[in-house]
Amino acid sequence: MPKSILTVDDSKTIRDMVTFTLQKAGYAVSEAADGAAGLAMVNKQKFDCIITDLNMPGMDGLALTRAIRGSANNRATPVLLLTTESDPAKKTAGREAGATGWLVKPFNPEKLVETVKKVCP
Repeated sequence: MPKSILTVDDSKTIRDMVTFTLQKAGYAVSEAADGAAGLAMVNKQKFDCIITDLNMPGMDGLALTRAIRGSANNRATPVLLLTTESDPAKKTAGREAGATGWLVKPFNPEKLVETVKKVCP
């Protein structure tokens, strides 16, 4: 059974690119358009890895990561932040929220797959 990945991003284009890249690599991918929808999915299903944007309207990626870490079902699930941000303070905030890793947009498809394989063996 393929590993399940949830991608959360307010940009449909980014969700489509992440989904296409990871499905091509053999993963089962689910999508959510914002943090609240992502959290609702996390509360219903166990994912092997979650990839979220940092800056989204409503619940941002940091709040989503903290909520995931507070959920018994997905507390240990790897969370990757995929963002245009490269500010070291934002990276620190991501780590403090419980993020497993950080990828910068625009992302390199090979690097995305390599990182997902590393955190979600």
